[in-house]
Amino acid sequence: MTLTFEPLEDCPGLAVIDQIERQRYRIHTPTPIALREAATDVFQYPVGDAVRIQTRAIELPTVVMVYVRDDDGAIAAEVAQFESETLPADDYVLDPLTQIKTYMRVEDAAMEVTVDSDRTRIEFDAPTEVLIGARSQHDRPAATVTTTERPADVMAAVETFGSALKAHDPERSYPTLRGHPPAIEIGDSLDIPGDIEKPDTGVTLELPPDLASVFVAAPLSYYLGASIVPASTPRLTTDTGFTYSLDTARGFESEVGRTLKRLFFLDCVTRTEGFHQIDLHERAAIEPYVDLDFESLYQQPLAEQVAAYLQVPYDVIEDHIPKWRLTTHIDPVSANAEQLPYVVDDLAIVRTHQQQRLNQASVPAEVEAEFTRDDVITRAASSDTATAPPETDYVEPQAEDSLEQAWIGDSIPIGASKLTKAAFEHRLDRDTNAEDITIRVVQNDARMDEERQLVDEVYGTRDDLPFDVTVHDDLTTAELRTVLTTDAEFFHYIGHTEHDGFVCRDGKLDVTTLDSVGVDTFLLNACNSYNQGLGLVEKGAIGGIVTLNEVLNDGAVRIGESVARLLNCGFPLRAALTIARGESILGGQYIVVGDGGVTVTQAGSGTPNMLEIEPESGYCNMEIHTYSTDDKGIGSIFMPYIEDNNEHFLTSGKIGPFKLSEQQLTQFLNMEEVPIRLNGDLTWSSSISVSNLY
Repeated sequence: MTLTFEPLEDCPGLAVIDQIERQRYRIHTPTPIALREAATDVFQYPVGDAVRIQTRAIELPTVVMVYVRDDDGAIAAEVAQFESETLPADDYVLDPLTQIKTYMRVEDAAMEVTVDSDRTRIEFDAPTEVLIGARSQHDRPAATVTTTERPADVMAAVETFGSALKAHDPERSYPTLRGHPPAIEIGDSLDIPGDIEKPDTGVTLELPPDLASVFVAAPLSYYLGASIVPASTPRLTTDTGFTYSLDTARGFESEVGRTLKRLFFLDCVTRTEGFHQIDLHERAAIEPYVDLDFESLYQQPLAEQVAAYLQVPYDVIEDHIPKWRLTTHIDPVSANAEQLPYVVDDLAIVRTHQQQRLNQASVPAEVEAEFTRDDVITRAASSDTATAPPETDYVEPQAEDSLEQAWIGDSIPIGASKLTKAAFEHRLDRDTNAEDITIRVVQNDARMDEERQLVDEVYGTRDDLPFDVTVHDDLTTAELRTVLTTDAEFFHYIGHTEHDGFVCRDGKLDVTTLDSVGVDTFLLNACNSYNQGLGLVEKGAIGGIVTLNEVLNDGAVRIGESVARLLNCGFPLRAALTIARGESILGGQYIVVGDGGVTVTQAGSGTPNMLEIEPESGYCNMEIHTYSTDDKGIGSIFMPYIEDNNEHFLTSGKIGPFKLSEQQLTQFLNMEEVPIRLNGDLTWSSSISVSNLY
């Protein structure tokens, strides 16, 4: 079971725990409660588990929007920050927008729902039985499709991806209603399990029968539940006779990406006529400029919606489309088809542009004059025993308009994450037994004590999460082997690596010689740590941050501290590195290997965000940059709890600016620890004096 409920140990209440996603949410009650099992089929929405409690009140330790629905699913009340609603006795389902999707059902109960400056409270008129159900965001392939290397068979395999959609209306733009596509394996014949039911949405993609075209169109095919047929010219058609060319002057790959973004975005707007009838900022921004009746459109079949959306000029909506989380650049060979389902699950944009291969990762000349983490003068393993780097090919994927870039192929990417099938498979098999967030820090060079001291002050500093943090110094190969093979959520290494091993005081430990490792994620803050990081992923880890070449010690300290703080705030690996790269001239030497979407902790607000603050005369302008996570994927909503703001926004990307008084900014920064860009520098909400900005 991946989702559990446990009594709180330090105060009355319970914790909802998603063990795979390492998510935990506390629910407080005024007096101690007993947890009793409850049926899950009494809720209008799917839940993985449920409990029954008796209480006069429930308090949530965060500010969340609360929807209250009657037994028919109609909205009875919407309660935002600084609002309160009193409801008469009736049967209700409460839908608070918490980090873990949680529902609360009561029968014949009167109540008051209040959201103030820092918490949410639900008070009943008498002790009331409350059913609490929750749903894990974790999803996995429901089946495996075997395909040959033939493009026609790969096309048939990709066509099954739409079977994972949990809805075929605009609600599927919510990430929780997009299931994981079936896995793909390359074999001797095409084999599609009989229990895979491909949807009939009335949409067809006509594609050239080559792997590049199929790979690029896979996310669009999945999102539309589209059929795929071979054709000489790529286009989208519907069963109503509508056609849309994908072969335009901007190129097939660009057109497919724009088409996915346009359809997805307009679904996000149209769904405001559905279950969650919220004030969406993006709808207010575009509605005067598009000839669409969203209320009527919500009721139309998917094919009719697609035809209507594609008649809206892209430049009318372009500036309001969320910043896409990920562009994946893929070498279009048959073996890489096995990673497609995991990329599509992230709704990534897929590109197959052939990039120029390089024979090394460039290093600025400044390195020669500085102490780097490849300075081996004082190491036990001297330069005489160091191995030469293996022959390697590098690839530099073209930067795209997404927050993050990734690469699937044999070469080592520069400026992008290196995805591997093993990492995704390890993510699906992630251990569910650990309760605490276990972090292991290893410092194997005393000269690097500055970074160790800084990260020691960061990890485990959040009161809302349970941590187990241990710091090790100057380990032997045997001691390091024990650390790596013991279960832990995160491993932070400070020291030296060579291509064939971690440098310890008695020699080198090559992780490729281990049977398996227990660490889930890692930061190897040492020179040339790529090979050892890739070895960790091959032996059981999910993903981590590594270096491609030498790194300056001072820059490595800044990046190490920044990554530690960002991960502690709930940022995924890939997003954390994207932000931290700017802290060093050699930031480009760091990349992610494996699944860069994995998180070590959860964000306090559910959505990791970075602020950009610009002081003005008497006020500050604040922009919020939101980042998607695997459990709060693209299509999620974010509501900044700022006085007088009643709008919701789509994630991810820039929100604002907001014009804030000193009191408003102070109140906002006190909600959670977040990174801030101030005068171009990266700082933290707990480190700035708001009064000095005014």
